[in-house]
Parts: sequence; structure tokens; C-alpha cells
Amino acid sequence: MGRWMCPHSALKGLTLLINLLSWLPGHSGFGSYVQRVVPGLEGWRLQLDGSGQGCLIDRDTWQPEPPPQAPGRLMRLLQRYGMTQHGLDLPALLQGSGFHGELPELIYSPFFDALLCWPQLPQLITCHDLTPLTCPNSRKAWLKYRFWQPRHLRCATRVIAISRHVADQLISFGLPAERIRVVANGIRVQRPVLPAPQSADLVVLARHDANKNLPALLRALAGVQRQLPHWQGRVRIIGRDGPDSQRLRKGLRALPQPERVELIRSLPPEALIQTLRGSLALISASKEEGFDYPVLEAKAEGLPTLISDIPVHREFHQGSSLFFPVNDDGTVLAGAINQLLRDPTSWRDLSGAGRDLAHSFSVEQQVGAIQQLINDLRA
Repeated sequence: MGRWMCPHSALKGLTLLINLLSWLPGHSGFGSYVQRVVPGLEGWRLQLDGSGQGCLIDRDTWQPEPPPQAPGRLMRLLQRYGMTQHGLDLPALLQGSGFHGELPELIYSPFFDALLCWPQLPQLITCHDLTPLTCPNSRKAWLKYRFWQPRHLRCATRVIAISRHVADQLISFGLPAERIRVVANGIRVQRPVLPAPQSADLVVLARHDANKNLPALLRALAGVQRQLPHWQGRVRIIGRDGPDSQRLRKGLRALPQPERVELIRSLPPEALIQTLRGSLALISASKEEGFDYPVLEAKAEGLPTLISDIPVHREFHQGSSLFFPVNDDGTVLAGAINQLLRDPTSWRDLSGAGRDLAHSFSVEQQVGAIQQLINDLRA
């Protein structure tokens, strides 16, 4: 579904174009990023359409969640093959909206997408991760990032990395360090902190993708069930099916107590919050991430987190999480779970440290940093 935004001052001329061609209906990490960031930027108007034709819509009428209709056949084809950035006649579309021969001064994309049809214009794009290069879900994903995304990087004037880890990966990928700016994700702390654990249950928020490392987590949980016979908590793995779904279901059947692990494809937002707040801790077993937003979401609730020992987790969560190896046999994870079960002080300390961390990553700081980058490129 194609979407473009420009500022309210576009009545005099088009100055800022926000590229949301990659924003699809539904809940996802990318979709949440758009919903957090875009409303806080300076005044704009929105172009919303699924066929490449449409009109500008005032900011006051834009909904932060896209409508549930499916994009048209042409747009689905372009999105499927990663060609939305050059598959539309954007100048003609703008002309149809009242802009005659005018080009934007600046293009901003919340996604890892430049508008390749306008390489001469300043562009600010966002790299959320380079996971397809190290943990691809398909050969197509690897090929896209290895050979297609460099074109987007060459077209970009500045690239936002959402962590220092991603910035280091971009440098290794060949992008000059001076073109990279790190702007971490932000979160809003909305509910009272959890006073104590509400159960012995654990929750995992992860799609069945290769980087989420869920089959290895099940092997660790098998060891936990053997080493902690007194622990009778349940583990809820919430996330859509993916390349690892078959391996995950096979690993589930091999557990000593498979009935204590649930695979849940999705939950409504309120039920998801209740599940988080009703758990002992959140687990993230990922072997590669750009940021790992669910860990910060859990900390915003005051829920302790047990997370894999990977660079991006160490970057943000040293001192406010308990770590375990990516290929743990269950020994380290069992020790962490047992610590939270038997030591209320440890649970409260992790809850408080995580909550403090969440307070320090505000959406306002994130939006302000992006707005400053936009202003700098305009100057």
C-alpha cells in the first residue's frame, strides 16, 4: 500500500516527503515504529492509497493504524519483489495532487528504503537491522540485503541505525561512519509498575523466524524442566508462524513436559498486556537483533527479563537483565529462573532497574533526535 507524507507548509511548496511505501496494514515491529515516530514529527499531510493514485489528507484525519484493506494487485506485486521504490511514477502522482514540477527538498523513510527514482535529493533512511545477512529466513531475503540494499545505502545522505550494534554492522557492510547516526527506539511507560510476580509463568514474544532462536530455547527449556522439578510454571511463546515453525513444534513434542509450553500465534493488545503483567519474566533467546523491542516493552511494565548474551542485548541491558548463552543447555537459564522464584529481592531489583531503563528511552527523545536530523539536512 503506497503512502507519502509532506508538511502542512506544502501549500507553498513540497519540502518534506515521508516515504511509507513499505508500511502494510497489521501489527508488526515496523508498523509500531511508524505509529510511534510519525505523529510526533512537525506538521505534514498524508498521501494514502493502494494503487499509486490519490489525494493529500490533512494530518488531523490520519489514523495512526492503517486501514485493514489489502493493497491492490499491482502494489502487492511491487512489494513482493522489493520494487516499490522505483515502480511508481512519483512525479506524476504528485502532479495529480496539485504539485506541478516541484520536487521535495528532503525525503525521510522510517524504513530501510530510499526512493531510488530521486537519487539527487537528500534522503534520510532508517536501518532497523541487517539480520537477513546473518540469520536469513530465505535465500531471497539474503540476496535482497546483499545485493539490493546497497543501492538504497548509496542513495541515502544519512542513515539512522537504531543501535550501535546496527551502526557497526553498517560500517562492516561498507557504509562510511560519518553517514550514520544512532537513534535508539523509545517507549511510553503507561501503567503502574508491577509490585511482585503474579505467577511462575514465562512469556516469549517472537515470531518463528531464524534469528529468534526458538528451537534452541526449547532445548534449554527441556534442561530447565529436568533441573527444576519444583517449577510448575507455563511458558507462552506468542508470535506468528515462520521458517522455524516446524522445528519448533518438533522440539515441543520432545520436551519432558510439553503441556507446559504453549504456542500462541497472536493475542489482542489488552490480552497481551495482561499476559506480560501476569508472568514471572520475559525471555528473549534471539541470536541476532537490531534492538529487540519486546525486552523494552517488558521493562516498561516492570517485568524482569531473561535474555540471550548477544551484542545488542549487552549494549542496552547490562545490569538490568539476567543473561544466558545462545545455545544454553538449560543450566544457566534454570539458575536465572530459580533466582527469580526464590529471591524476591532479586526480582524487585531487576524490575526496578528495567523500569528505570524504560523511562530513559522515551518516544519524545527518539522523535526529537529524528526531527533534528531532518532539520540538519534541510539547513
